[in-house]
Amino acid sequence: MKKLLLLILALSVQISFAQVPQTDATTPLHQLKPDYPIPYGIPKDTDVIAVINRVYDYLNATTPTGFINEKTGEPVTDISKIDSNTILARGDFRIVSYEWGVTYAGMLLANEVTKDAKYRDYVEKRLTFIADSADKFKHTASKYEEWEAKMPLRNLIAPRALDDVGAMCAAMIKAKRSGSKADLQPIIDTAIDHILNKQFRLKDRTLARNRPQPNTLWLDDMFMSLPALVQMGKLTGDKKYFDEAANQILSFEQKMFNPNLNIFMHGWVEGMSEHPEFHWARANGWAFMTLAEVLDVLPENHPNRAKILNLFQRHAKGLAALQSGSGFWHQLLDKSDSYLETSATAIYTYAYARGVNRGWLDKKAYAPMTLLAWNAVSTKVNQKGQVEGTCVGTGMAFDPAFYYFRPVSPFAAHGYGPVLLASAEVLQMLKNYKFEINDSSVQVLEK
Repeated sequence: MKKLLLLILALSVQISFAQVPQTDATTPLHQLKPDYPIPYGIPKDTDVIAVINRVYDYLNATTPTGFINEKTGEPVTDISKIDSNTILARGDFRIVSYEWGVTYAGMLLANEVTKDAKYRDYVEKRLTFIADSADKFKHTASKYEEWEAKMPLRNLIAPRALDDVGAMCAAMIKAKRSGSKADLQPIIDTAIDHILNKQFRLKDRTLARNRPQPNTLWLDDMFMSLPALVQMGKLTGDKKYFDEAANQILSFEQKMFNPNLNIFMHGWVEGMSEHPEFHWARANGWAFMTLAEVLDVLPENHPNRAKILNLFQRHAKGLAALQSGSGFWHQLLDKSDSYLETSATAIYTYAYARGVNRGWLDKKAYAPMTLLAWNAVSTKVNQKGQVEGTCVGTGMAFDPAFYYFRPVSPFAAHGYGPVLLASAEVLQMLKNYKFEINDSSVQVLEK
């Protein structure tokens, strides 16, 4: 009887314990749900395409082609009647700019990955208009000074800086190589001539500027010149374009790359005895993307390919060490109290994904952090299709406040091309590899 009572008592205690709700103290702690600030996990193909489409829909509606009279708002259809009141049709963004060169490249990549013709049509419509207009507009050269600030076509016809032509030229060659019917060659030839023969250089031939100080290197200029050169090499088969691009990369590396941090400084001035290092995120993005773009078409047997690939891999390692827990990178990469910035994060996402897809980077090490970065970027594309959190256009400085307090805006054009490129390349990565959640973390599987 005593044994029976003890058994009943033991069962009642077990039943009572089972009815107690589990708490943190009784739950295996590794199973608690993390409070991630951004989505964590493996995006679906449909999620990525939805982001591309939101951006496309917004840009297609807000970047018209055509000319108007600035005073009356009336369309100008007869190019022979343009005057100082004639401007490009107003939209949210200029369709002729280095930022839009990146956007055209992003649309072309979106078409390549998704096979959706609307992205290619976006590019073809605008590049055809630009090519036709530039051919006619060049005959009014005497009027340039009257309205050059309002007529960016002037930059393609008579460029004065790498910003005027480099990114647009690279996109035009990509379009031409993919079958564009637009007459782009005159603009391409003008751009390449400027990069090779007319842009200011240091005595050692490194591409440079004379602002904000004499004989200044801007890290941005790697992207504003070298992708166009290697695309021209791919288009023509002429080795000199590959050689020039490779030599420029190695010169920028020697002067501006920090081998301890494995990232670049933004600016280098020949006359300075010391070179203050401000590691601006987007400039590092332009450099990182340049290395990816060059490796994509540089011949496998090029004598400097191994050096450039090694630089890309070291840069990837340096940037990875500075990614924030939310997936974004900071405006100043090594200053965690500077704000999280969208355009640089999108550029890195693209370059990392391309590196994984091309086999230049270890997929197990870099694919998960690339998905984290894309998930972060996707939260900055609002329902309207605008890209939020992008730093506006930025010059060069040698004090931190300048970078810390640069404004952000959805009308900063620098964010749109990188988001398209990142989304398309991540979509390709999702097609190339299988991912799983293993013990709560994102892992990439063997093919």
